[in-house]
Amino acid sequence: MKIEQIYTGCLAQGAYFISSNGEAVVIDPLRDPQPYIDKAKADNVTIKYIFETHFHADFVSGHVDLAKKTGATIVFGPNANPTYDAKIATDGELINLGNVTFKVLHTPGHTMESTCYLLMDEQNLPNSIYTGDTLFIGDVGRPDLAQKNGELTTEDLAGYLFDSLRNKVMPLPDSLLVYPAHGAGSACGKNMSKETFDLLGNQKQNNYALRADMTKAEFVKELTDGIPAPPAYFGENVRLNKHGYENLEVVLKKGMVALSPDEFEMRANATGAIVLDTRNQDEFGKGFIPNSIYIGIDGGFAPWVGALITDINQPILVVADNGRETEVVQRLARVGYDNTIGFLEGGFETWKQAGKEIETITSIPATQFAELSNTGITILDVRKSGEYNPEHVVGALNKPLDDINQQMSDLDKNATYYVHCAGGYRSMIYASILKSRGFGKLINVTGGYAEIKQTNIQKETTACSSGK
Repeated sequence: MKIEQIYTGCLAQGAYFISSNGEAVVIDPLRDPQPYIDKAKADNVTIKYIFETHFHADFVSGHVDLAKKTGATIVFGPNANPTYDAKIATDGELINLGNVTFKVLHTPGHTMESTCYLLMDEQNLPNSIYTGDTLFIGDVGRPDLAQKNGELTTEDLAGYLFDSLRNKVMPLPDSLLVYPAHGAGSACGKNMSKETFDLLGNQKQNNYALRADMTKAEFVKELTDGIPAPPAYFGENVRLNKHGYENLEVVLKKGMVALSPDEFEMRANATGAIVLDTRNQDEFGKGFIPNSIYIGIDGGFAPWVGALITDINQPILVVADNGRETEVVQRLARVGYDNTIGFLEGGFETWKQAGKEIETITSIPATQFAELSNTGITILDVRKSGEYNPEHVVGALNKPLDDINQQMSDLDKNATYYVHCAGGYRSMIYASILKSRGFGKLINVTGGYAEIKQTNIQKETTACSSGK
């Protein structure tokens, strides 16, 4: 038996490739099927099953394309009703793979079809459990994504999750390895650890949601308190995962259209496409196409695209470093943004060489910002409130990047704003969006709060209610 966790950091997502005696199962694969096909070939195994723990909201799973290319059977737990061929397993059902066996554990709560898969080894002993979004390391799945026309409330789902954890997961041996679908950085939970697996016994001791003396009422209150609104693209990703989607090869073919500067400009004007610049933030600030927005490929790219581009069907034109265009289109497709319609051939350098109009965003170092901070400047701290509250610059306004589309009407297009985040990535995204909406007086603070706090700048904290 061989177990491989395939972790994708930018999505904080864990897929699994498990093989035994010539057969393999892939659990919660990403959209591109080829890496799993290549792995099966390298290991000389046949992919027999594709296990889905639930209909994912934060990414488009690769189950549909992978099944078409390999003939593997897609498996969901009870209550799933996809519109493509799949095996809907029953609670407690045993599924054999080579010399090992999986037991299906229906664990509703995060969603009503949520299911864990318990792996029994060659001696029929519990080895590991693949928990999807039911149980994370340090947290459990948010219970607000599967409400149905008033039939189920967030509190109802939290109650289901309490019962699932207590009745199906917590009675299992402490020695069991827990392999979840996500880690820190995912929007599917509140307090996930940066660790990507752990022993169940450790989670019983350290995970707030698994406290032995916790009542259902306490669980529901703690789980539902302070849940941020889900990103707008979540619902559309669930639909794609439930009903199927366009083949990734078709999406790539449509997106990988090389455009000259003139063609790029004409297509942008004709289609109303967003121009998405994915280069390094420092390079973007020095020069970019007017009205483009910045979301760097080397940061939390896909989740920020999903959070900030509210229409998943929005046409997108890409500006990327040479050689990374395919990566950008592919990573957009991972979260359901399939309408990329071309890229700037040769990158931004060709735009400059063509003599096209260019805009810039001024950046200053933390030391210069510290000298200006007590002169009455307006400071926008675009970190999350949980980062801002413990410590921030005196007088800074907390305007989290996540909420920019709702906050913009509160800002003055004629005012000068000094913008910072934790390290400089989010602040450039924020500044680029404001710039594209007609805000002209923006100064980005490079290095963000990590460097600001190394100066002698005056700091303060914000008292938090409810112990948060």
